[in-house]
Amino acid sequence: MSITTAVGTFTVRPLDPVEDAPLLHGWVTHPKAAFWMMQEAKLHDVEREYMAIAASGHHEALLGLLDGEPVFLMERYDPRHVELVGLYEPEPGDVGMHFLVAPSDTPVHGFTRAVITAVMEHLFADPEVRRVVVEPDVANKAVHALNEAVGFVPVREIDKPEKRALLSFCTREQFRKAVAA
Repeated sequence: MSITTAVGTFTVRPLDPVEDAPLLHGWVTHPKAAFWMMQEAKLHDVEREYMAIAASGHHEALLGLLDGEPVFLMERYDPRHVELVGLYEPEPGDVGMHFLVAPSDTPVHGFTRAVITAVMEHLFADPEVRRVVVEPDVANKAVHALNEAVGFVPVREIDKPEKRALLSFCTREQFRKAVAA
């Protein structure tokens, strides 16, 4: 699937936990990825984490490419089974999402917003998806602004084992309205 944005056309492919682990290791341990909570991870830790995701029937990792070059990671999960079990009442068509933009020495204005837009387009391309659910750290103000820009509405703070999170939802209609503005 190709997703055209203001910065170019993205494609998304399944992540290979072994082949892509060295690339991901550099991303998740980068200082800008502090909220990913893998700063101290070793290469084998990253490989093991993504092998577990690949083996799960409720979680998947995908790599986003721009002109064939990997530029973002996205995870899609079923919140009835992963991440949010017992923390909110899931509705039919809910899908959870995480995304991480690759670190860059030459930032491109609007790039991260283009990435989250592409991620949301990818998720909503599935007709079964009615609402995207996210749970970023309450202190991650930059991602809250990005989420709002694509239509997410904060619902409440929740306590997860690893963080205090801001539970937020975005319906297909909220997304379409936000990106059309």
